[in-house]
This record gives sequence, structure tokens and C-alpha cells, in this order.
Amino acid sequence: MNLNFFDQFMSPSLLGIPLIMLAIISPWFIFPSSSKRWLDNRLITMQTWFINRFTYQLMQPLNFGGHKWAVILTALMLFLITMNLLGLLPYTFTPTTQLSLNMAFALPLWLTTVLIGMLNQPTIAFSHFLPEGTPTLLVPVLIIIETISLFIRPLALGVRLTANLTAGHLLMQLIATAAFVLLSTMPSIAVLTSLILLLLTILEVAVAMIQAYVFVLLLSLYLQENV
Repeated sequence: MNLNFFDQFMSPSLLGIPLIMLAIISPWFIFPSSSKRWLDNRLITMQTWFINRFTYQLMQPLNFGGHKWAVILTALMLFLITMNLLGLLPYTFTPTTQLSLNMAFALPLWLTTVLIGMLNQPTIAFSHFLPEGTPTLLVPVLIIIETISLFIRPLALGVRLTANLTAGHLLMQLIATAAFVLLSTMPSIAVLTSLILLLLTILEVAVAMIQAYVFVLLLSLYLQENV
């Protein structure tokens, strides 16, 4: 039994060796690779269809210069969604509940989009700091506000993913603990609590997929402003 509810977010270790790297590389062993046959099986066909549709939906609003990011964003989407879903299984660890890992994804990718915009179209990139038609007295204030909003983007990306997954896992553990405690004293209430836990688990599956999509979608929007 955990000493407290936050122990589930601690990186597991075996013989003093952190197992977070095993949790990070495990999603890549799940997706099957295409064969050399004319026709693949249903699983690979569905996987290919999903990847194609997602890539098309993600790249459609972007200019042609942003299409070079298709592989990176699609791979990141598959990676995040797989890690989020694997973390819902019993006796598993969710690396995306660690803010350090999410910031390691968010900060370099965001910084790359900003640098691309400043190198390729510096006038448009710097014009975002000061909207057209701004009164002279508000110019310093707006520049400060826009600068803060720019630098807060990677923090918002990482915190959003961490907070949503952490809150969901905590709520599931709280309800599961309540159902276990009430099972011997009030079985009817325990059954009702277990039903709520089932519905919450279904909701968390949706949240795991949606949060991965939102993370990649926001990155594509930041990229759209700079290509």
C-alpha cells in the first residue's frame, strides 16, 4: 500500500536503477511495423489509416514549410497517447505525470518554432509583440504582456499535460480507496462507488487521448504562426 497518494507518481526503481527509461521506450514496442506483403492485416491497416488521417488533419492548416514537421508531430502524438494510456493499467508508471519530462518535450519544440519564425520571417515574428494600431501610451505595456505570453507557452504546455493526468490519477485512487474501505461496511455504497470508478476510468481514457492531441495541436498552432 502506498504511504500517501502521491507515491504513485514517484519514478520506480529496481536494485537502485530507475525504470523510467523502460517506461519511456516501451510505447515503441507496441506499434507493429508494416510487412512487405501486398495487403497488411487489419491492425496495421487501421494503424496506418489513423496515422494518415491524423497527419492530414494536423498539417492541413499549415503552410507548405510546416509540412516538414509532420513526422515529428505525428511521432510525438503517438508517443504521448501511448504513454498516457499505458499509465492507466494497474502496476504501471506514467512518465507524463512528471513535469520535467513534459517540459523536456515542450521547451525545445517551442523554442525551435520561435527561432524558425525569427530566422525566416523576422518582421512578422516581431510584429506579434505589438498589434497594429496600438496607442502610443500602451506600447510598452503591450510589449511586456506579449513577451510574457510568449515565454509562458512552454510552461503552459507542460503544466497542462502534467496537471490533467495527475488530477485524474489522484481522483481514481481516491475513489478506489473509498470503494475498498466501504466494501465491508456498506456494500451497496461500495458498488455504487465502483460504478463511479468505472465511469471515471472511461473518462480518463478519453482525457489521456485528448491531452496528447491538445499538446501536439498547440505546438502546430505555434508553428503555424512562424512558417
